[in-house]
Amino acid sequence: MYAITIREPGGPDVLEWTEVPDPVPGPGEVLLDVAASALNRADLLQRQGFYPPPPGASEILGMECSGTVAALGEGVTGWRVGDEVCALLAGGGYAQKVAVPAAQLLPLPDGVDLVTAAALPEVACTVWSNVVMHAKLSAGELLLVHGGAGGIGTHAIQVGKALGARVAVTAGSAERLARCAELGADITVNYREQDFVAEVEAADVVLDNMGAKYLDRNVDVLALGGRLVVIGLQGGVSGELNLGKLMAKLGTVSGTRLRSRPVDGPGSKGEIVAAVREGLWPLVAAGKVKPIVHDVVPMSEAAAAHRALESGGDVFGKLLLKA
Repeated sequence: MYAITIREPGGPDVLEWTEVPDPVPGPGEVLLDVAASALNRADLLQRQGFYPPPPGASEILGMECSGTVAALGEGVTGWRVGDEVCALLAGGGYAQKVAVPAAQLLPLPDGVDLVTAAALPEVACTVWSNVVMHAKLSAGELLLVHGGAGGIGTHAIQVGKALGARVAVTAGSAERLARCAELGADITVNYREQDFVAEVEAADVVLDNMGAKYLDRNVDVLALGGRLVVIGLQGGVSGELNLGKLMAKLGTVSGTRLRSRPVDGPGSKGEIVAAVREGLWPLVAAGKVKPIVHDVVPMSEAAAAHRALESGGDVFGKLLLKA
């Protein structure tokens, strides 16, 4: 098969479309003929040499994909050759074929085509596990989403609204904020010009991709009993936490990851995928939560897609790589 490989750690130009051995599904795994994969910011870090895949995972980039089941590994039940699916991956998505644990497969939601479905697994599992399963967002509460124009942000807006919450977002331009409002955001904050603490005042749940840079202000913006969930470190890894302020808010701060979780068991990727299928997929089928795709480019042109995402420019939603 052909796949995107990394010649050496570096910029987008180190990505090459080359021939590599076909993967073989092990026990409990299925082999997919990939239709499309999607970019995530973690891919940019891995390309630079900063975010290696978990032990035993494919070295090939790509943490989600859509495709067709081509073969079943030993012991796999519930899936058949020819099934159209999307999948959460630990790696391997930027390729024509990928082996994936059966527990990490999802059927295509009603109304979503095979290529577009590649935009869903990573954002769906990230948002549902953090906002719903972990932070337990309830109807009537206020969810603050940093990076509202990104793949996770555009998905989180819709999930929050579908669950009956109010949603506030931060983004870096009036145009991007206007598009967030079209998705349902109730409060929009231009982080280049406004202070989100002043504009939002009290958030019950904060979904944060910035880390250290926003830590103090995220505690400031928490409502009484508020929950701050850190899922990214774009603003640094080390910050000072004022425990007095946190205790006065009766608040909690937690950090989570998805890629390094085990396949099965409590807190696993399999558990999250099952919860997404049960709780979120009906909302997608009903049109209440839709995949937001900025563009679809050939997988062989992954370098151009990386440059577009890295520029921090006009990308709104997900960039897809069609195999």
